[in-house]
Amino acid sequence: MQQRGCSQRLVPLKWSNTRLRARFVGQSQQLFRSARHRLARIPVLRKRRGPTPQRHHTKSYNLSRESHLIFNTNTQPLSRGILAVPMVMSQKPSLIQHARRQPLAAIGFLLLVIFVFSGLAAPWLTPYDPSAIDLLHRLESPSATHPAGTDELGRDIFSRLLFGARLSLAVSVTVVFVSLALGLAIGGLAGYLGGFVDTALTTFAMNTFLALPGILLAIAFAAFLGPGFSNLVLALAIGGWAGYARLVRAQVLAVRDREYVDAARALGASGLRIFFHHILPNIIQPILVQAAIGMAGVILAEATLSFLGLGIPAPSPSWGAMLNDARLHLFDSPHLVLFPAAAVACAVLGFNFVGDALRDQLDPRTRLEIGL
Repeated sequence: MQQRGCSQRLVPLKWSNTRLRARFVGQSQQLFRSARHRLARIPVLRKRRGPTPQRHHTKSYNLSRESHLIFNTNTQPLSRGILAVPMVMSQKPSLIQHARRQPLAAIGFLLLVIFVFSGLAAPWLTPYDPSAIDLLHRLESPSATHPAGTDELGRDIFSRLLFGARLSLAVSVTVVFVSLALGLAIGGLAGYLGGFVDTALTTFAMNTFLALPGILLAIAFAAFLGPGFSNLVLALAIGGWAGYARLVRAQVLAVRDREYVDAARALGASGLRIFFHHILPNIIQPILVQAAIGMAGVILAEATLSFLGLGIPAPSPSWGAMLNDARLHLFDSPHLVLFPAAAVACAVLGFNFVGDALRDQLDPRTRLEIGL
């Protein structure tokens, strides 16, 4: 005799079991009904029976103000019981939608456009010579003849504001370019080579300049070198390159061991080619954000040095020098202070808002949060 349970054969599962088949069919029907209920609100293509000629056309349904669904009818005949699911194609938001989602970015971009346009087109927009003295019309209030009034020497303030924007734009662009070039060279060298070079440049160069306040360092160099455009640019660049170098070093350290860098190194690419073709394009995003925010800091630093008499010498119009000249007339002619201060504030806010917008635009996680 065979022992019970030892010689039993495994019988494959068949659909002859009525209860099991009914249970499976019931669950399948329930899942199908739930899926059909979820797709009830979506416009679907009707089921077709039999072969149909191929059709190529597009139907659009505007479901909201920001997106629409595009249904591309299938070129193959649909079998019975199959529903066509619509394909959602995202539409790029317009400038108005971007402005609604990021109002501060729109305001900053508008302020930046006004600032750049005023600086570039200052010789054609000014109604008067910014250095012309007219003592008969000194300390006049804003009027149709002088939209921003006149100063203590009768010079038109509106003309001086436009030429001051031109000077601030030139100083900020030059200082950021020089500081960024020094930061890329020193920070990239320290981050890519590492070892003793990284320790020496980080400890003795970057940390030394970062330990001193940038504005005090710029004041010291400007006082030592004397007033002038080139001396002002050099003083501000010496005090601002360390921040860019530290940022570049940190980004290079995070990228230099990636797979594509190792692949380029294995293929025999030189160090300069690896840095400029593989590393720099992948670290340029935070550098651009830092440069945009650094422009605002340079404008403030230039106004501070000009206010102290260490910037551009007279009679060149500068917003800081205009504020210094208006100190004695703060109460009897407040427009001498309000207009230059408002110009400095608007320029700084514009660059800060644009820098924040660039950071949000270049960061994928932030773009998902704000819906870009």
